[in-house]
Amino acid sequence: MLKFLSTDNRQEEEKDIWELDKLGIEFRANPIKRVRTLNFTKISQDGIRQEVKKGIYLNLQSEAIACVIKELTAVRRLSRYLEERQPDIQSCKDISRKVVEEYLTYLKTEATETKHFHADLNRLRCLLESIGQMCDYPNLIGLFLTRDIPQTPKAAFKTYSDEELKRLNREIVKLDEQTARLMIIHQMLGTRISDTLTLAPDCLSEKNGEIIIRIRQMKTKPYEKPISAELAALIQMAIDYTKEKYGDTPYIFVDDKDTAHAMPYTKVQYRVTAMIYDKDLRDDNGELFGFSTHIYRHYYGVKLTEMHLDDWTIAKLLGHSSVRNVKYYRKMSNQLLADETRKARQKLSAIILNNLDGWEDEYEQIRKDGRL
Repeated sequence: MLKFLSTDNRQEEEKDIWELDKLGIEFRANPIKRVRTLNFTKISQDGIRQEVKKGIYLNLQSEAIACVIKELTAVRRLSRYLEERQPDIQSCKDISRKVVEEYLTYLKTEATETKHFHADLNRLRCLLESIGQMCDYPNLIGLFLTRDIPQTPKAAFKTYSDEELKRLNREIVKLDEQTARLMIIHQMLGTRISDTLTLAPDCLSEKNGEIIIRIRQMKTKPYEKPISAELAALIQMAIDYTKEKYGDTPYIFVDDKDTAHAMPYTKVQYRVTAMIYDKDLRDDNGELFGFSTHIYRHYYGVKLTEMHLDDWTIAKLLGHSSVRNVKYYRKMSNQLLADETRKARQKLSAIILNNLDGWEDEYEQIRKDGRL
């Protein structure tokens, strides 16, 4: 049977679907969320599509692939709007401040596909400015004003209760042995899931009698911290498992279909989510657990604050470059303390109030008001 070979001899960056490995440039890939292609076909205006390719090609060389994907998503949304409302615009050189203002109004009043456009507009602005540089379109520079970008709503800072974590771990340890190790190590390290999944087989060392782990953070620079002998033993078991099964690999937790790469986040997500539904695991409010590996990090941070460590030590153990975010862990710890001690505090208040009986008038008034 004859095989039909592709006759598309264009340079990769000229095509409407790019195979990233064929571009011949280095880009910041995400080891746990592999992206193989970029698709420009949903940008309906031919002129804008060609201009976007130039902007994306430029940004790929300095931005993480996740940012580039968000830029493509943002420009696709703009393309749909222009096709429906302003079909005469076929090139970015025709996008004026007036067009932007009308688009912003549309997003606020009619767009229903997402509630918040903060990240979307930021990435669109970045891409259009890159196109402006590449194509010499001065109209795209400074097209967006600061007030155009809405503030992103603050996400709720959530963590697990001790009982919730026990319920989850009771079933996690029954997963396949390497996934179970991964999830327990992830909890004990307090790292981001990307940092846990990209641990290297040589991550452990010893300094001054302490076992040290080196963590290559995806978001910031690598750092080291001491860990317990128990945690080190668990990590070593994971290292030995992978070496025995797959030989030498760049990561401890690998993709079993391609061991040169880290285990994909989606695979971890599928296994844990399937476990939650299969075992009908519910939180303290009776709702099914969602899948959020970052909540384990919150739990780790909160427990550090409850150990009365100083902010700098907590930041170092979490891999933060400053103490700025430690306040969120302290705030959550204070809330937990308030919730867990409410009954005890109410009982203590009642005892004190009862002991005020027969005191002077001013104390009697306090008792009646219940203001103590």
